[in-house]
Amino acid sequence: MFGIAAVGGNTISFPNLNIELTVSSDAFTIFGFTVKWYAIIIAVGMVLAMMYGFSRMKKFGVDVDRAIDAVIGGVIGGLVGARAYYVIFNWKLFEDDWTSIFNIHSGGLAIYGGLIGALLVGCIIAKIRKVRLLPLLDVVGTCFLIGQGIGRWGNFFNHEAFGSNTDLPWGMTSGRIQQYLAFHQEEIMQTTGVAVDPSMPVHPCFFYEFLWCLIGFIVLHFAANKRKFDGEIFLMYLAWYGAGRAVIEGLRTDSLMLGSLRVSQLLSIILVIAAIILIIVFRSKVKRMGDDYTLYVNTEESARLIRESEEKYEKKSEKKSEKDDACEKILADDDSDEEETVDGKENEEDENGKSTDN
Repeated sequence: MFGIAAVGGNTISFPNLNIELTVSSDAFTIFGFTVKWYAIIIAVGMVLAMMYGFSRMKKFGVDVDRAIDAVIGGVIGGLVGARAYYVIFNWKLFEDDWTSIFNIHSGGLAIYGGLIGALLVGCIIAKIRKVRLLPLLDVVGTCFLIGQGIGRWGNFFNHEAFGSNTDLPWGMTSGRIQQYLAFHQEEIMQTTGVAVDPSMPVHPCFFYEFLWCLIGFIVLHFAANKRKFDGEIFLMYLAWYGAGRAVIEGLRTDSLMLGSLRVSQLLSIILVIAAIILIIVFRSKVKRMGDDYTLYVNTEESARLIRESEEKYEKKSEKKSEKDDACEKILADDDSDEEETVDGKENEEDENGKSTDN
């Protein structure tokens, strides 16, 4: 390994690849308010995840009209949960300034907190709206991978979510990374037992997680066609994401810690074990049931709800079309009246002109 010179604050460098990029956290400023790339990327990830999810709901037998409230509630719950989780495990950063808790546009969201908040609120609203929970979870499991994968690029723009030193070709560094490691060098050693050299490249853990989520999205997208029971895709999501996160979290130097334990790594391991056990148990149960088990998408209830939703949509479209036709007719009548008025005035003027000439 070799030492590298200090890098400028907004410059991210990949020394072994001879690549340097200027990466600012600020996207633009409007009316004196600075919009961060982190916030923009998180928003883009959410929008793309929702677009994909709504396009897939019918495949799982879920009525979009009923589910949309649960999805929106889940998004709000996810944001609140992600921030609350981060604040709880970093309370020292906020205890002297409580107002900074609400300053989320520049970073400070924890994925597992977002997952907990989204599931809690989304499931409650789904229950109220009488949406079958397991098929809905199958849809959102794949959506989570979209949002989480894209969201990790927000960490790139914030120069965060990096790991310990590495001499791999894609090792990265920046002035802000070097500053963080220098300031927390002793703390990292005490809590994780890992010695770090601020002048050396580090693992781009955000990129590892992005790739893991991308691969997982592709796998689960096609696995949905062969699912054995409702809820299986969501359990596969927990197992897939948890396995990758457990490994990647072990490389990080900025983990949320509970004493000497990496909180997210411990939670990931628990989720992987629980998800795999549940998949095995439910697959065995479904196998024993044979033809007695039916996926929700193949039930009469699902078909009826979707049919009623489509009929409702068609009626709304017909009413809208009738209103549009009525408006066009009124406008056409108004134009006709104006033309008649103009023609009448022109004829009157002509008659007056003739009388004058005579």
